[in-house]
Amino acid sequence: MTTPVPDNVRRTRIVWLVVGIVVLVAAATIGIVRLPSAQNTESPDAGAAGAATPTGTTASPATTAATTTADTAGQVTSYGGHGSAVAGTRSGGAAPAVTRSSPAQPSDDTPRVDAATGELLDWEGPLHTEGSTILDVNDRPVRIRMANWFGLEITDCAPHGLWQISLDQGMAELAAFGFTTVRVPWSNECLDKPATSFDPGLNPELTGRTGIEVLDAVVAAAKDHGLTVLLDRHRPDVNTQSELWYTDTVSEQQWIDDWVRVVERYADDTTVIGADLHNEPHGAACWGCGDPARDWAAAAVRGGNAVLAANPDLLIVVEGVEKPGDGSTTWWGGGLSDVATHPISLSVPGRLVYSPHDYPSTIWPRDWFDDPAYPANLAPFWDRNWGFIQQQGIAPVLLGEFGSKLETESDKVWMATLVEYLNTNRMSFGYWAFNPNSGDTGGLVQDDWITPETAKLQMLAPLLGSEPDPQVPAPVTPAATTATTGAATTTAATGAAEGPDDALSIGWKQPSTWGTGYTVQLEITATVGVTGWSVSWPDGHAIGVADPYGMSCAAEIGVITCTGADWAGALGAGQSVTVGVQVNGDGTAPESPPLTVHTSV
Repeated sequence: MTTPVPDNVRRTRIVWLVVGIVVLVAAATIGIVRLPSAQNTESPDAGAAGAATPTGTTASPATTAATTTADTAGQVTSYGGHGSAVAGTRSGGAAPAVTRSSPAQPSDDTPRVDAATGELLDWEGPLHTEGSTILDVNDRPVRIRMANWFGLEITDCAPHGLWQISLDQGMAELAAFGFTTVRVPWSNECLDKPATSFDPGLNPELTGRTGIEVLDAVVAAAKDHGLTVLLDRHRPDVNTQSELWYTDTVSEQQWIDDWVRVVERYADDTTVIGADLHNEPHGAACWGCGDPARDWAAAAVRGGNAVLAANPDLLIVVEGVEKPGDGSTTWWGGGLSDVATHPISLSVPGRLVYSPHDYPSTIWPRDWFDDPAYPANLAPFWDRNWGFIQQQGIAPVLLGEFGSKLETESDKVWMATLVEYLNTNRMSFGYWAFNPNSGDTGGLVQDDWITPETAKLQMLAPLLGSEPDPQVPAPVTPAATTATTGAATTTAATGAAEGPDDALSIGWKQPSTWGTGYTVQLEITATVGVTGWSVSWPDGHAIGVADPYGMSCAAEIGVITCTGADWAGALGAGQSVTVGVQVNGDGTAPESPPLTVHTSV
């Protein structure tokens, strides 16, 4: 494709103010950016119908139909995936600042610890594993909290969005949201192709660089913001996601040689923590079947050992297959049940991490979403496919991709259930995607590449962790029917009319506030079984609510009232859920309001 020549350049400036916690402030923007008239899609490569299946020993990569849409300024705003065109829109209005803890290294030698979970937010590589735990160089348990930022694997050969923000700004956003790691997809074809579709005024360091040189800049920018990088060989060429790790044009030997070339480049930089060997094996790919042309587990050993020979300090991340040996079907890369009988063994112990992918019904309507037991059937399904690997101490599990636009109730239920599952099992994870132009899932930011997607970040907050302001006491565990704010203050809730006054224990958190509103998370534990519940709090500044999950909410005169709904409507004894809502108003957020709780038993 032709390198775009910008007319007027959109310039954005983000000022990061550090006062105990990192606050993202969206500044004014000016100008426009001209982009190429066509792009290749990049969405989660889930197993859609119509994917080509190779025969014999020759891999036949599946193709993905792509469409692009442009706004009146010539900016490509969205990419459709899996044969679907998705129109993008410009966002407007004030940008709410989502406050998350930054994983940047502190100035002293004391690592920061997540106040809610006790997990390290700062850790030092290289990483290794012991049982199902990932450990840092000092043998301290860590959890990889990752976001995917795609673009370096398709025609642009550079992370997307750099026509609108700088590489530094993107990394700063991810750090502020609470992520520790960036998964960076790349393709063999892009390594030596020139990068395109970036604003040289915002990203002058990318001018004249090839894909592998852009990768150098990505690693450097991540390091500057205390982030680490997981390298992901996403596809052989810029056009298609292949079923197998090789194709007619990119041999297995080239796959291995390119991996060695890349990891040797960062052998002395612990910012790079691992190698995700091949994205989403599917179709003909099998696990432990013995056919060297299709056996992904055997190929992963060959590729993983080659990487470890070049850099023995890296984690080797191995995804599953679409069709396990029992004849069942799951997501592309999502089937790891055969690990029970065919585990992988690498030349360097303590380096293996298994990595499934999982998506909701809007990506593809799998039969388990129509099960009457949904969503209660999800956890057993995950247990069978990959959860047992972590639960039995075989190896760590890193859920490498999951994401949704959260436009349906089913997707919201799926997300909430998955977040709880990941937290319960203390699994590492990677959200798809940072990019707002992911046709299937959207991104963590809106189309301006700056404004946070608050509803998504609310749902991810239990995974991302939080850090208390150093000027206030550490959070405390809430007692029954009390509320705690992020500043660790407690207030008593009034008794319940219909049920016992100690039926629910409720923790109050405010993940973010901004000039026209705030978000609330309620961490609810039922001490006895309840068939229904509601909670309200006074707020004389509220004018409306938006994006509730696990509740239905209303803003009345001087009070917010929320009633448990969907998966969180009825709770069993001892069951815990995290629910939330965005409250719109004049920007005045209650710090520790009294909660009025009603339950039905």
